[in-house]
Amino acid sequence: MPRRSPRARRKPGGAKLPQAPRVRSAPGRARPAAARSKHGAKGARTRVSAPAAKKTKPARPRVGGRATRRFVAPDPVRVRAVIEQLQELYPDARCALDFRTPLELLVATILSAQCTDERVNKVTPALFATYPDAAAFAGADPAALEKAIHSTGFFRNKAKSIREASADIVAKHGGQVPRTLEDLTALRGVGRKTANVVLGNAYGIPGVVVDTHVTRLSHRLGLTNETDPVKIEFALMPLVPRELWTLFSHWLILHGRAVCNARKPLCSQCPLAPHCPKLGVTASA
Repeated sequence: MPRRSPRARRKPGGAKLPQAPRVRSAPGRARPAAARSKHGAKGARTRVSAPAAKKTKPARPRVGGRATRRFVAPDPVRVRAVIEQLQELYPDARCALDFRTPLELLVATILSAQCTDERVNKVTPALFATYPDAAAFAGADPAALEKAIHSTGFFRNKAKSIREASADIVAKHGGQVPRTLEDLTALRGVGRKTANVVLGNAYGIPGVVVDTHVTRLSHRLGLTNETDPVKIEFALMPLVPRELWTLFSHWLILHGRAVCNARKPLCSQCPLAPHCPKLGVTASA
């Protein structure tokens, strides 16, 4: 007897019920709601969303209703006007650190890092009375020296720089602070900024001193777009007459403290405003 298939052996009462024909949507047309409902929440087909809107570049920040200006090479006429105005504003500019000898200025400048000049001037009288020369600083007890300069901050590093620089001065220069940039920067703990301070104010040898104020103002005034202190120094040197290098640094430092502060410069009160492009200034008073 031939073997019958399962479908042929199905009982008469188990006939399959008729089903509604499957609805197929035409290309480009949505399926009927009744046909979509059988998919339910689970396993539902992902609906294709509209393409995201194209991103646009954010507008550049504006200062005083105008787009922030970009750096352009400084105009010699404008630079000369800035120098003349600064000279008129600060005719008595001088080094704010108190000193009597090149060594005292060298030590005071090392102490002034991350510290106010006023604080340094309070510390140095007793310090110089205790350590009158380079040999005394070179042979100072580290703990005693650190205690004497503690209030200036970073006292351990500063004490080390003072002792090592003084030891080099004694061993290589007979106890006298050298008079050249090369020899000064060869001293341990002495950089170009400190060397230029000593040369310009103790020996009368012009040098451009670049600190935080000079860095900030030289950019805002459009004198340079450099950010490295050494590159700023070399960028300012051809713009300013050599005999004014030291004074120019004092002028910028004084103006930075009095008017052109870091957070909110007093541009409305600044005599340099007609000659200043205000680069990087986002808020002013």
